[in-house]
Amino acid sequence: MWKNLQGFKLSKVTPENHSEKLYQCSHCDERFHHKSSLTCHERIHTGEKPHHCSVCGKSFSQRHHLERHKRIHTGEKPYVCSQCGKSFTDHSAFKHHKRIHTGEKPHHCSVCGKSFSRRHHLVSHQISHSEEKLYQCSHCDKRFRHKSSLTCHERVHTGEKPYLCSQCGKRFTDHSAFKHHQRIHTGEKPHHCSVCGKRFSRRHHLVSHQISHSEEKLYQCSHCDKRFRHKSSLTCHERVHTGEKPYLCSQCGKRFTDHSAFKHHQRIHTGEKPHHCSVCGKRFSQRQHLVNHQRTHTGERPYKCSQCDKTFAQRFLLKLHERVHTGEKPYHCSICGERFTYLGSFNSHQKKHAEEQTALESSS
Repeated sequence: MWKNLQGFKLSKVTPENHSEKLYQCSHCDERFHHKSSLTCHERIHTGEKPHHCSVCGKSFSQRHHLERHKRIHTGEKPYVCSQCGKSFTDHSAFKHHKRIHTGEKPHHCSVCGKSFSRRHHLVSHQISHSEEKLYQCSHCDKRFRHKSSLTCHERVHTGEKPYLCSQCGKRFTDHSAFKHHQRIHTGEKPHHCSVCGKRFSRRHHLVSHQISHSEEKLYQCSHCDKRFRHKSSLTCHERVHTGEKPYLCSQCGKRFTDHSAFKHHQRIHTGEKPHHCSVCGKRFSQRQHLVNHQRTHTGERPYKCSQCDKTFAQRFLLKLHERVHTGEKPYHCSICGERFTYLGSFNSHQKKHAEEQTALESSS
């Protein structure tokens, strides 16, 4: 009988091949298949952190947390996005980033059906279905549904701007604005149009752009017949009729109809030039100025005259050139009635009238 059993191996019954959870936590009711899982779990109760960083001394309860932390010191980013080339230190952030490209939103609201790419975004959204605003500002009467909204709001009172851009020194009150600002320097544009392939740094810019592929213009001006695809464009246009200029520069008192022009103007005073040329290092206050400049390196001339074969690096140069064909002379001298094609010629002409007037006054 024993001879017949030679070479036969009994399988060891272990937690790995048994459905029963043998290991119970001595602090709570949680049970585990593996002793190692129990050991890691119990550190939540004991506060034990046996894994230490040799660089900064920070301690961790789990080894893989230490390994992830070490990448802060080494600069290692092993997870690379195949879509845009962005790299990440940990797999979780990498996984969430990929959803920007795939559009995957696995977390669904059971009330309205709205979907989210991250679980905490869903949790924050679900509070919106409740009218209760639990978080009150200690400086004013404003209340908020989300603690993060309260924290961000209170910085209006305290003036705190904890997010510092290492590239240009600009500071921000909230992380979202800081993250979007950084894309000015990195050039990252994770949101792309599925119709034409154009890329955008912000999702709402993509949404606005996608409307341009539709011929429908839903928003009509109440003062004239003009129609617009975007509500923001209508709002800005109507200020032409009302004369409203809500954006006031505190430095020089100049007012603006739209926020974009106001923001660009402020850079005259601050000297901020966030857009820099990767070829020669020259910096610019506006992105379009950088784009125009880069054509001096590439030789690109994308604007072609429809009347002749001439091409231009900038749109306004094409516009000036087209006056040669159309005969348009938009600059009119109120003294002698002569008309001019170019502003420079018009200004030179007016100087002659000014000189003549000065000569007459000195001779009389």
